[in-house]
Amino acid sequence: MQNYLDFEKGLAEIEGKAEELRAMGRQNAEMNVEDEAKALDSKADQLLTELYNALTPWQKCLVARHPDRPHCKDYIEALFSEYTPLAGDRNFADDHAIMGGLARFEDQPVVVIGHEKGHDTKTRLERNFGMARPEGYRKAIRLMDLADRFGLPVITLIDTPGAYPGKGAEERGQAEAIARSTEKCLSIGVPLVSVIIGEGGSGGAVAFATADRLAMLEHSIYSVISPEGCASILWKDAAKMQEAAEALRLTAQDLHMLGVADRLIKEPQGGAQRDGATAIGAVGSGISEMLKEVTGISAEDLRRQRRQKYLNMGAKALVA
Repeated sequence: MQNYLDFEKGLAEIEGKAEELRAMGRQNAEMNVEDEAKALDSKADQLLTELYNALTPWQKCLVARHPDRPHCKDYIEALFSEYTPLAGDRNFADDHAIMGGLARFEDQPVVVIGHEKGHDTKTRLERNFGMARPEGYRKAIRLMDLADRFGLPVITLIDTPGAYPGKGAEERGQAEAIARSTEKCLSIGVPLVSVIIGEGGSGGAVAFATADRLAMLEHSIYSVISPEGCASILWKDAAKMQEAAEALRLTAQDLHMLGVADRLIKEPQGGAQRDGATAIGAVGSGISEMLKEVTGISAEDLRRQRRQKYLNMGAKALVA
């Protein structure tokens, strides 16, 4: 069953009526409802195009968080072969919000790491809604060290509202773990490419996205803070989240223009949640192209270019 967002209510009504007509036709073979149903389908397609060609930043936030969008697990299962998960940080525990391990991408050995939000109530609780604890970032550091040691490219898939802010996480050094993970991204001598597949929230996303190449899905978001958090701090009112979303410039289009994202990956009409297979295929093509751009560069040059990229990014953002 399709899950509709608030701004898709009109679309839900039209598609619901088309399905009702077809259900009536299945129950009564003498009824000829297909022409009317097709007319409703055409109207729905037109409305869907109009809606998604004019999304506001807040509406893009809602799309990026849509529960039916493909998640990290879906991408790994579809794009990678011989995936072997590696668990734990060798210090405290295994954080289920972070998936990672050895795999093959287009028959090339790689290390893949990503945030996994879960698909239903049980798995969302197990995965902590994609909010990693310190042991998750330390697991990622361990995997990046492994990749660096054996000369394996690293691919990261980002989809998190942010790092988990709980008391236990803070006690175990959440900020330090995020900083160390970001530092590790900058210091490894192998290609590192990242894709924001949904939400890229705060330092929890930066810890995996400080890459040679960063791509964003068309309706994904990337921001230092959530619109709700920003509104709570600036206006003491979380209800002003739509104004905050406008001010944060968190859309993929804004970030591509600012030079934060290196490329945009087009989504199917209506978002990745309507055609997961096509969205996953587009991400696979984007990863392949980004890897080709950075393959063959020496470890020293990779580190130097990566660091310079982020130093230049701040200057470009200030000018823009």
